[in-house]
Amino acid sequence: MPRVNRTCVLSLLLVSSCAFLLFQLHYYRKYVSKQSGFHILNPASHVTSSDVQWQVLKKFLSLAQHFRLPLFLADIRALSLISQDALRQNDQMLHDPQCIFLCTGQPVTSFALYANQWKYDPGFLLAAQQRGFEFLELRGEDPRLASLDTLSGREIPLHFLFRLHGYTIHVVLLYERSGNYLWHGAVRLKANMDQNFAPFQLLDYGRYASAYDRLQLMLIVLDGLDVRVPQNISSFLMQQQQARFLECRHHDARNFLQLYPDDSSAAAYDFRRKAKSLLSVAARTLAVLHVPFWISSGTCLGWFRQCNIISYSRDVDIGIFISDFRPDIVAAFRDAGLSLKHKFGKVEDSLELSFLNDDVKLDIFFFYKDKGVVWNGGTQAKSGKKFKYIFPPFTLCWAELLEVKVRVPCETLDYVMANYGVFWNVPVRSWDWKTSPSNVIKNGMWPLKEWAELIQVY
Repeated sequence: MPRVNRTCVLSLLLVSSCAFLLFQLHYYRKYVSKQSGFHILNPASHVTSSDVQWQVLKKFLSLAQHFRLPLFLADIRALSLISQDALRQNDQMLHDPQCIFLCTGQPVTSFALYANQWKYDPGFLLAAQQRGFEFLELRGEDPRLASLDTLSGREIPLHFLFRLHGYTIHVVLLYERSGNYLWHGAVRLKANMDQNFAPFQLLDYGRYASAYDRLQLMLIVLDGLDVRVPQNISSFLMQQQQARFLECRHHDARNFLQLYPDDSSAAAYDFRRKAKSLLSVAARTLAVLHVPFWISSGTCLGWFRQCNIISYSRDVDIGIFISDFRPDIVAAFRDAGLSLKHKFGKVEDSLELSFLNDDVKLDIFFFYKDKGVVWNGGTQAKSGKKFKYIFPPFTLCWAELLEVKVRVPCETLDYVMANYGVFWNVPVRSWDWKTSPSNVIKNGMWPLKEWAELIQVY
């Protein structure tokens, strides 16, 4: 029997193996990679970070769809790439299986979940772990129960974090609040949690609590995946930049009310009811005009000190930056059923409007920025004397008062102390707007010849 050359045999086996591998690769690229939903190799036939991230997103969204999670894409970078023009004109690009919009170059992708439309299902979290996801759940106190002594402190899930192959999917839970808006809590890690579980500094949501208007969603195909997105993306992105929310200080309010019990008379109840109605009308009217406002003066003090309106104040006070003034404000409030009681000052100086509805007055103070301070004016109608109330600069946050979503100065304590001094937490029933405020100064007089135009009382 002829002797077989070992070298020839080894060479033959090597050639056969290479041919088989080439056939597998050809079959893989020609047939398998074209199957619906499969996307792991890019055209250069090597795995990229976008490929891996797309696979992570595909696996997560498939799981979310199976468990019927009311999710929508909330990632700021991804949404910024999806302009309305892209949705209308570049439908092919949205359906392109390449990861263009969802793979933003960041290791985190953000989604939001309507918590009130989803019953907490541990099976979903278990299924995610079985598919390879590591999971971290962050919980916090339910603010909707904070005003109730017996129920305050109960915790609800606020954020879900899923990690796979070095990528994090952040799900922020949005809860409906009584003011007809959506709210999410802040990210707060407990001491026993993994501080390095995710790149927390890169999260779009959770640095602080936030509030949003209700959203209309639409389903699109994005990078080959079915994804819901806000119908008005630009509006949502604008909201996200100004969404910070301040919770009322319920614990301090309870302590205050123990010292100074609230007025429970029929007259006080009636005033609160009317004030709530008036504040709601003001919020709706100014929202239509796209004019931001905040609660000011005694109304702001009531929210900060006792989480309520001050029953003996007998009016509602709001502030508006003069840069947001619109000439049609008066007409809009009249159309809403309010009557103009007085108009003091002018756009250039100390403008103030006052409306009346159901015997409750709405005072609108316009604020001016000047040389590192913010101020609003006051006018005494009978004498023409002018006054100025000076505040430190402040930014605006969302809050809730009387079940109405309103803005307050984020630096609330500084704002209140400027107006009411260090004893702001002691009720004062006898208040003179010309002398009592800590920040009031005299500001001259209106020229007598201009009174008819600048001091109008109806």
